[in-house]
Amino acid sequence: MSDAVDAGGRLATNLRPWLSALRPGFLVLACVACVLGIAGARWDGVALHPALALFTLLLAVLAHAAVNVYNDVADARNGTDAVNVERIAPFTGGSRVIQEGALSEAQMLALAASLACVAVGGGLVLVALRGPGLAVIGLAGGVIGWAYSSPVVGLMSRGLGEFAVVAGWTLVVAGADFVQRGAWSATPVLAGFSLSLLAASILLINQVPDIKADRACGKRTLAVIVGPRAACRIHAGMMLSAYLWLGICVLLSRLPPAALCALGALPPAVRAWRRFAAHVADPRVDLRPALRASVVHTLLHGALLSAGLLYAA
Repeated sequence: MSDAVDAGGRLATNLRPWLSALRPGFLVLACVACVLGIAGARWDGVALHPALALFTLLLAVLAHAAVNVYNDVADARNGTDAVNVERIAPFTGGSRVIQEGALSEAQMLALAASLACVAVGGGLVLVALRGPGLAVIGLAGGVIGWAYSSPVVGLMSRGLGEFAVVAGWTLVVAGADFVQRGAWSATPVLAGFSLSLLAASILLINQVPDIKADRACGKRTLAVIVGPRAACRIHAGMMLSAYLWLGICVLLSRLPPAALCALGALPPAVRAWRRFAAHVADPRVDLRPALRASVVHTLLHGALLSAGLLYAA
């Protein structure tokens, strides 16, 4: 019995760095984005395909994990994670498995490639089942995920990371919707844009503790370019724009009134921004509560919006 326990403990120890490299806490966003796409299709009267929905969710999580791992490799190569002493784990500064010697760059690159290959292979199965239009969404999403971290394009290092996040997560919602309905629709774009804006706001607030390290290594994120105070104002603008967009969509009858239940996510949004605004310029203050509240706000927004669409269906 003790041998089995020891073997289980060793297995858990060996797997821990590989799981940490995926940054599992952030993968919940992929699940929420897929559920939102499925809920939008259901609101439009599309019959639900549960097996395809679960398969889509799995592939989205794998693709998101591949992007996370590749981002760690890119930040290891440009040096920013190594010199980042003001990171706030687990929100900023990457997974640190390379810097701590748990995994090498080569192992991380192989992990990213393996995850991407499985996601692409599964995506091709869905394309065969649901139509070639899904391939366009998948290809666009893959290019954005690669370009975000790639040293060749380096969207994250040119102040364009937030634009990539908005486009990428909107495509995830659109892809989940397409798998259900087998055709193009404006609904997932209209429903997914507010969630994507809030996902970009997470990226922006997460960049602030990393400003010194990113600037030292030539990584010009949006927070580096505009500075922490302007980043705080842009963060607020993103959140307000997300709810303004949602209100306009309801006003124009492009989304049902029940979609406004997403307003229930505002309390953690207010907490995140108030903490962020009060301490953004003071590096001695731990911004962890603001970062946590920003993530909770985004996930809750997506969950409530999905619930509203399903209720309206």
